[in-house]
Formats: sequence, C-alpha cells, structure tokens
Amino acid sequence: MSFPGPIVLTSGLTIALAACASLPGAAASTTRAGADADWPAYGRDRGGERFSPLTRIDRSNVAALTVAWRFSTGEAGAGYETGARTSFEATPLVVDGTMYFSTALGRVFALDAATGAERWRFNPGVARVAHFGDFTSRGVSYWVDPTARAGARCAARIFVATIDARLIALDASTGGTCASFGDGGSIDMRRGLRNAPFEYEEYEVTSPPAVVNGTLVVGSAVADNSRTDAASGEVRAFDARTGALRWSWDPVPQDPADPAYPTWEGRDAHRTGAANAWSVIAADSARDLVFVPTSSPSPDYYGGMRLGDNRYANSIVALRASTGKVAWSFQTVHHDLWDYDNAAPPLLATVRRDGREVAVVMQATKSGMLYVLDRDSGVPVFPVEERPVPPSTVSGERASPTQPFSTLPALSPHRLTADDAFGVDSADRAACRATIASLRNEGIFTPPSTEGTLVVPSNVGGAHWGGLAWDRARQLVIVPVNEVAAQVQLLPRSSPHSMSEPGWEYAGMKGTPYMMRRRILLSPAGVPCTKPPFGSLVAVSLATGQVAWRVPLGTPRPPKPVPAAHVATGEQVRSGLATIAAGASDSALAALGSPNLGGAVVTAGGLVFIGATIDQRLRAFDVETGRVLWQAQLPAGGKATPMTYMANGRQYVAIAAGGDGAVFGKGDELVVFALPRAR
Repeated sequence: MSFPGPIVLTSGLTIALAACASLPGAAASTTRAGADADWPAYGRDRGGERFSPLTRIDRSNVAALTVAWRFSTGEAGAGYETGARTSFEATPLVVDGTMYFSTALGRVFALDAATGAERWRFNPGVARVAHFGDFTSRGVSYWVDPTARAGARCAARIFVATIDARLIALDASTGGTCASFGDGGSIDMRRGLRNAPFEYEEYEVTSPPAVVNGTLVVGSAVADNSRTDAASGEVRAFDARTGALRWSWDPVPQDPADPAYPTWEGRDAHRTGAANAWSVIAADSARDLVFVPTSSPSPDYYGGMRLGDNRYANSIVALRASTGKVAWSFQTVHHDLWDYDNAAPPLLATVRRDGREVAVVMQATKSGMLYVLDRDSGVPVFPVEERPVPPSTVSGERASPTQPFSTLPALSPHRLTADDAFGVDSADRAACRATIASLRNEGIFTPPSTEGTLVVPSNVGGAHWGGLAWDRARQLVIVPVNEVAAQVQLLPRSSPHSMSEPGWEYAGMKGTPYMMRRRILLSPAGVPCTKPPFGSLVAVSLATGQVAWRVPLGTPRPPKPVPAAHVATGEQVRSGLATIAAGASDSALAALGSPNLGGAVVTAGGLVFIGATIDQRLRAFDVETGRVLWQAQLPAGGKATPMTYMANGRQYVAIAAGGDGAVFGKGDELVVFALPRAR
C-alpha cells in the first residue's frame, strides 16, 4: 500500500519520506520504432529500463549544463490550495517533439519539447478539498491506435489515471477527451471492487497505466492500516479504444482452486483488502505478459486475521496481458508485517549469465534486496535462500519462520546495533543508544511487538518507489536507497492510549486487537539515529554479482529552513539539520548523504541523473565510478524520476521539481537543462 490514510503524520522526517515493443535488450516495443530522440513511456521503454541511447551530453561536457527553460503548472500558487499536501512527481513523456505530463490534481499539459511553450492543457476537476494520503500523479501513458486513420481524432491518445481513480483518454493532438472511451472519455475505477472504499480518500491511483497490445492495465493505491477489510486491490485491464473491461485479477485469491488460496488462513482471510499494485506495472508485449508489483495486505503490522504466507501479496506476479491469468509469481516477503510493499517498478532487461543471455525481471525492495528472476518462469537467476527469521511474540500472530533472501549484496543495512548509533554529539548518541537498546532488535524481519521493535530498513525503504535504472552495456543496475530505521509498537486496543504523542504516527487497524504507532528513529536533536550515510546511490554489477560502487546521495541540508507550519516537529528537525550542517565543509556534508525519494536514469553518454534529495538538487554521476560530475539547485526537491530526450538537434534533461510541502520544499516547476547553444 502506498500511503498512510488515517495515520496522523507528526515527524518532520517521516513526512519528508512518506509519500514516500523493445529497445535492444529490453522487454517490449517502444511506441515508435527507432525513436531514440523520444521518451515515450514512464521508464522510456515499456519494460522500464530507464536507459537512453543519447550521447550528446556525456561525461566530458555535462558540467556545462544550464537551464534551457522552465514551466510552472501554477499548483503551488494561489487558487490551488488543497486539503492535503500535493507533490509534483511526474516523469514527462516526449513523442515527436511534444512533451506530455500530469500533475497531482490530474491536470495534463502538452508542451513544445524544445521551448516549453504550451500547446494544450486538460483539467479533470479533481476535488482540491480531498485529503488523499499520497496526493500525486507520476505520469501519463501514450498509445497510437494502429487501426485508426492517420490524423484522425484520438488516433494517438494520452491516458491519465487521476488521484480520484478515474481513467481518462485524451486526444494527443488537442487534449480533448475521447468520447468513445468509457463513459464520455473516462472510467470510474472505484466501481466493481470486491471491497468498496469506506472513505473517498481510501482509494486512489498515482501511477500511469501499462499499455500492452491495445490493453490498459491499471493498479491502485489503498490507504494503509485502516482496517482488515480495506478497499480491495484488484488489477484490471481495459480496452484502449473503448474502455471496456477485459479482465480483473484479485491479489487476494477468491477461488478455492487457486494454488495460493490455502496460504490465506482464517475465517475472514479472503475478505482481506489491499495487496494492491500502486507502483508502475511493466509490460512485455512479445510474451503477452505484464509484471505486477504487489503490496502488503491490510493492515500492514498485524496479520492475525490473515495467517499464512499470503501468496500474491508482496510479490512480483506475471499475468497474461490478454486474459489476466497468472503465469507465475514470486513472493519477496511472506506474511508481511513491516509495510514492505513492492514499491519500485519491476525492470525488464537481458542479462548475460553463464555465457548466455537471459531475459529477466528485476525487483528492488524496501527490505533492501535485489531479486533477478527469469522472465518466462520466475525462477531466480541469482539464487534466493529461505533463511530463518525471528518469531512473533504477539498474541494471535504467526510470523513466517523464514523469508526469501537474495544472495546478491544487500542494497542497504539489515541490522542496527546500539554501538552503531549516531548523533550530533555524545549526549545525542547516548539517547539513540538507549532507545535502540530498549527495542526488540534481532535484525531485519524482527516482527512488531507490544514493547516496541526496531525496523531496519524502515517502512520507507531500503529501496523505495524510485526504483531501478539499467546500463545494458555495462550490466549495471543503479538504485537509490535510504539507510534509516523506524520504531514500531503495537498497542493493545483494550488499554487506553492518547494516539497523539508528538513525533509518532498512529493507526487504528480496525478489526484487530491492536492499534499501531511508528516513527522514523530520530535523535533528540532531530537527526537519524542510524550512522551516515542516510541515503546512498548504489550500482550493482550483474556481470560479477557484486556492488560496483556505493556513494552517499546528496546532503541532509535543505537550501532553506523547514517551515514549522508544515511539520509538527519542524523546529526539532530544523534544529537537527542545522546542527549537523553547522560549520561542515562541502565534502563532510556530502559524506552524510540524504534521505531520498525519486528515481534515476542512465544514458549512453556514461551518466546517471537523479534528484530525490532533501538538498533539492539534480545531480549527474559517472556511471562507472559514482563520482559526481555536475549538480544544479532546483526550486524544490526533485522528488521524481528525471528523463532525457532530443528536440531540434539538442539533448535535454528534465525533472519535476515539486518537493513535498515540507522538508523537500514546495514547488510546481518542470525544470529542463541543456548544453549551451554553439555560437
């Protein structure tokens, strides 16, 4: 699940983190063959490689990048105030010289990709008073109808899934709705669910639909921790021309003949909600497959009403795009008790293994692991071991005795001891040591407890929704990670609790004997108790099976103070960040890294571009060494995945700089960089 729903966010750093047809070697065809200049899908290709073959900007000249143009959506200004903080996190598409992107309010813009001049805009009228937990939209999808007459209305379409769960089809040329699609151009995805949303804001959509063989495949986001029978997380497919429902697949199996059905134990286990797919779905049209990354069942932190492994939840599930039937599934967490959703999009690529090329799907997880699976069978290409993990001590709970550990190196730490504690001074470190020592702490997968449990990685990750980028020539996987821990405690419902202690998030978990509270593990000064770096960028070589390089990502110092009005403990966080940064050199700050949210892209010019950090910068790294070659200040945090394209013979790099309304800043600008024009 993707967002906290009824949880009250009170920790400043928690707010900052929460949300929180093939190219060669890829999985499926791009929308237009040979369109190297374009970026026609969220991950550039439908398989999500996030690799661009462009080389005009490379390691020798990237330091000369400057702002080419900027575009403001207006949503950070007067007249666009909302009931909850919004975040501009879209990855734009570029096709035939036109750029398309969406905003948190579901507005879609089409711009001239070379100049930023507006060509059209569409406003779906999302209710601004709503309190959606993850109030964002990460992009749109593009499709050309091969049966339509060239130039006909809606022959080329833009699809946007709005935060209020409408799927809308627009004419790519004009921005007008395609009236023949659904009900006058849109589909209400709240209809037909097994478990209907109890509240309007409980069910939303933040990711663009997958497009495969004339079919749109769409997931959803469901509010975390509200109740055992939360809104259900069916994945559905719609005809891209008419909007007719083609199939629906429920990650909580309803058919007793399904082999996953017995892994949900208990009288009401099959009424469980969520297990939804809120991230981007990858598609392989040649294989007639979509790869669905599912999340935790409801609620996240107590599973006594859904005992068993809960197969299909917390999994990569390969579905037949034409029918919705399960081809195979691989579970990354059994019986999730830690909010370890598969938040990152799967990545489809071809790896060289034991002298042969293997089509694979890769998944990075909040648990800080990287799984590489055979695309046809789901069998691990790099071994996965079932290892013993700690049991639960909570009445009514039964944690899985083992969990699947990838034998590839961990992306982020799996253990934190009191001796590892960090702080701004000796007293601050001592406080962190005392807190860590007071918690149940047996490493990763230590179950939640009534006395309090240390969760490492935290529920934010580890690897997060920013996901993976792939350098096919070098066989390198690039992934941003967080290296902070969380504290989780189950509160017996029979005992009175205030549910309002500062610094904690609280959740009701209706239908269970417990309520839950959690927080990012911070020192009294407001900095993470985990030793730096707080965030890293990691390159894993699939040629060697080892980490090629690991570098701190960003710095923990925002360019401007965090406004106290935006975070309940803003003064503490501001003070902590100011203390840790006071008098520090640039190199010392860089060693600390930054908590981060957002993805990376790789180019054939030998570059990795990523924003994602609290210090609100866009950076270019050398893909072979991890060395920072260029950085630029953004008007707000680039809490998005950048992209790159060519227009009029010039290569551009674009990122949505929307922040989060708190520690990442607040903005509504798309910022586009390029090399200076030759004189």
